[in-house]
Amino acid sequence: MSRHAWIDASAGVAGDMLLGALVDAGAELASVQRAVDAVLPGSIELTATAVTRAGLRALKVDAQPLVADPPHRTWPGIRELLTQADLTGRVRDRAGAVFARLADAEARVHGIPVDDVHFHEVGALDSIADVVGVCAALEELDVATVSAGEVAVGSGRARSGHGDLPVPVPAVAQLARGWRVRAGGPGELATPTGMAAIRALASSCGDLPAMTVEEVGTGAGGRDTPGRANVVRVLVGVLTAAEPAESMMVLETNVDDLDPRLWPGVLAGLLADGAADAWLVPIVMKKGRPAHTLSVLCRPQRAGVLRERMLRDTSTLGVREQVLHRYAVPRTFVDIELDGGTIAVKVAHRDGVITQVMPEFDDVAAAARRLGRPERLVLQQAAAAATAAGLVVGAAYHDSHEYRTGVF
Repeated sequence: MSRHAWIDASAGVAGDMLLGALVDAGAELASVQRAVDAVLPGSIELTATAVTRAGLRALKVDAQPLVADPPHRTWPGIRELLTQADLTGRVRDRAGAVFARLADAEARVHGIPVDDVHFHEVGALDSIADVVGVCAALEELDVATVSAGEVAVGSGRARSGHGDLPVPVPAVAQLARGWRVRAGGPGELATPTGMAAIRALASSCGDLPAMTVEEVGTGAGGRDTPGRANVVRVLVGVLTAAEPAESMMVLETNVDDLDPRLWPGVLAGLLADGAADAWLVPIVMKKGRPAHTLSVLCRPQRAGVLRERMLRDTSTLGVREQVLHRYAVPRTFVDIELDGGTIAVKVAHRDGVITQVMPEFDDVAAAARRLGRPERLVLQQAAAAATAAGLVVGAAYHDSHEYRTGVF
């Protein structure tokens, strides 16, 4: 059974700290090194050392450059390195997602296109190694899902390649949008690489979920601060109940001058871009004008993309946002055979019991067209096939079917 990792970044987070925690939790350093070598052959060596931080034992992973004066890199250049590397699909996708978040944040900070971003410190060899190493370590630990708690970002000012900057530094501040953060202490406690890793890899911000803990890892930062252990902790195990409420965002805008024939395409485009849901509510605006409120529910990491689509595809001049919590009943899909094709059936379950069974209507409509039958009859046939397969409300939910988890 695949596992879940919960990241405790209450003392801050950096890429090397997170990598150290995952190696301390059981990821093989040699396996992580192979993944780094696949992206940066002969360029960096990873070493692990046991240290103490404020009296707490932790593992410090260092990335030692083997080449002098490494170049600054652009996001397209890093993307090309990942594409050409001999990595598993999930490691490549996760590493790409982290750098994509970094590129988006840096582009917003500097007001330039994403592909023009030069990562500077982030593009150094050790930072690329940290990102790839973290993703490889998650794969080594068979971690399928990740969540994280509140992040301490620090306070005061910090030195960087751009000079003296306020803390959190601008890129971290951008990456923190939609996430729970606090100061947590003086100095720079969260780096752009560490914050981007949490935002790209963790699906929700919350306290430790109900889980059977199998491994615990503690990764050390570079400084040993008296009275505050400079560490990141990772708890790895199997979720034992439905996941807790996850942080979601609602994006909204009021529109009174869009041709109503365009709305179905707008909603379809938002859903295709990763919205969990999108809907319209008729309203009356100033001067008695009929209008619509467009609402989009999404995970925080998709907010930027969906906001841009709302601005592009409608005539609105602005979008308002709010963070909320969503409690979702666990659900999966089961593919049911029906007259030479398959129909996905959504199965909701709680505490090991099936609570809802519903064929996906898009699949039903496609099957009706293929078979030349009315949709209502195909819907009845699909429901009967699901019942015959043992998918019945009140029945035990188990793994005798080939379940696949959906994204909602």
